[in-house]
Amino acid sequence: MPSPRSPRFSRWQTTTAAHVPDWSDLRAPNAWLLLLEGRAPWEYAALLAATPWLKKLPHGDGHPVLVFPGLGANDLTTAPLRALLDSLGYMTQPWGQGFNFGPRAGVLEQIKHDLQALHRRHHRKVSLLGWSLGGIYARELAKECPDLVRCVITLGTPFTGHPRATNAWRFFELVSGHTSNDPALMEAIRQPPPVPTTSIYSKTDGVVAWRCSVNEPGPLVENIEVHASHIGLGFNPMALYALADRLAQPEGAWQPFEPKGARRWFYKTPGAA
Repeated sequence: MPSPRSPRFSRWQTTTAAHVPDWSDLRAPNAWLLLLEGRAPWEYAALLAATPWLKKLPHGDGHPVLVFPGLGANDLTTAPLRALLDSLGYMTQPWGQGFNFGPRAGVLEQIKHDLQALHRRHHRKVSLLGWSLGGIYARELAKECPDLVRCVITLGTPFTGHPRATNAWRFFELVSGHTSNDPALMEAIRQPPPVPTTSIYSKTDGVVAWRCSVNEPGPLVENIEVHASHIGLGFNPMALYALADRLAQPEGAWQPFEPKGARRWFYKTPGAA
């Protein structure tokens, strides 16, 4: 992914090539997987059907959740997700910067300001939720301000692997003005935040190679595999169930997701510590 040039996000600038894995064999999802992104409307229909069930999930404790959309998307795409979380008792806030065209001038400064404002307003730590590129913002913001962040959850976010192992890198370079091919920067971005961090991803993602969304084992990280498209991750019922389960954990008592009972049919948790 690209390098935002904000002095407030020094970790995104100070990189080293001391340890850069060889991801040259990793490729973007093939044409068949990309074609399968057309199932996203069916995932939305499944969300509508599953909403009564999802609303019976354990309610949250009212803490704030800041939500970032994916590349080329805006807050409209995260509206169903935020509506569900609001109904479960959370205080969600959209990112409010229109279409996400990458880390353009002022973007990173604004999300940091939003995080600080939410923390002051609610006097509580904020959970950060990011879809695709929005997950990069969430992870890096948590590294910058760990004392303000409760947890990070990403959906189909390419935070590791080859910088161009997605079907969106050309679009990213076109709209953002940044290069996507910066392996040393990727090595910095792949490091997880020092807060509980969950990656929800799909092996049938048609935009991002799934290996790009898998955390290495660690005490505060986890990976949850679901069956979903990339475009549909934000309203896939299985993804939203896992997301809500993660947010409902008591602050300071985080435990990895365990697919017990019927969950075993729908979830896998590779790379557990």
